[in-house]
Amino acid sequence: MAVKKDQTLAEAVDLAREAAESIAEPGAVGDHLGMTMDDERLATHSFACTTPAYRGWRWAVVVTRVARSRKVTICETNLLPGPDALLAPEWVPYVQRLQPGDVGPGDVLPYTEDDENLEPGFEATGEEDVDQMAQWELGLGRARVLSAEGRDTAAQRWYDGDHGPHAEVAEKSREMCLTCGYYLPLAGALRVMFGVCANAWSPSDGKVVSRDHGCGAHSESDVRQSDRASVSAPVVDDLAVDVLG
Repeated sequence: MAVKKDQTLAEAVDLAREAAESIAEPGAVGDHLGMTMDDERLATHSFACTTPAYRGWRWAVVVTRVARSRKVTICETNLLPGPDALLAPEWVPYVQRLQPGDVGPGDVLPYTEDDENLEPGFEATGEEDVDQMAQWELGLGRARVLSAEGRDTAAQRWYDGDHGPHAEVAEKSREMCLTCGYYLPLAGALRVMFGVCANAWSPSDGKVVSRDHGCGAHSESDVRQSDRASVSAPVVDDLAVDVLG
């Protein structure tokens, strides 16, 4: 149900303006924009904010009075945004703002307890053969290792990246990394599709590449180049005529 307008509060425009000017910069309180009833004997006067940096904001002064009294009291004064106000973007937590490649020297990522890309590692069983295999294949001694989802995510990212089959350098290459002598297959499940390039002349040197990637530095390239460029013997033109005088 709508609250009936309180005439005493409505007439307290000057009092509300004084309250707004007491906390605002000189000249920052503009025209009176109106009054709204918040509850019985409780209302808010609004004034335009003339500060250029706060376009669309308004000064809001809450006023009240006790029953059967005409004395108006200031409750609080605020600077509030209007529908067209310029606002700061919504806060995004630090861990969600980071993107791959943002971590630099000295930076430390926050710990993510429930990381879907990881799963618990394995503890030693006491059996030498079992533990030796787990140490290399399953990550013995590490608190967490890649989960199946983590491997799939990494594989898809690598395959779609600059060292996958759709990179420009790969599409213009005649040979694939799989047949290159500098291709070092990864261990574990990713071995089937990925390896590391060990060719210093390749743009992918030291990078994880897909087996169907490729570049012009393939070890079996059939392009042959001589050590020295062949230069033909000089030719003397006996028919040339020098004009003197």
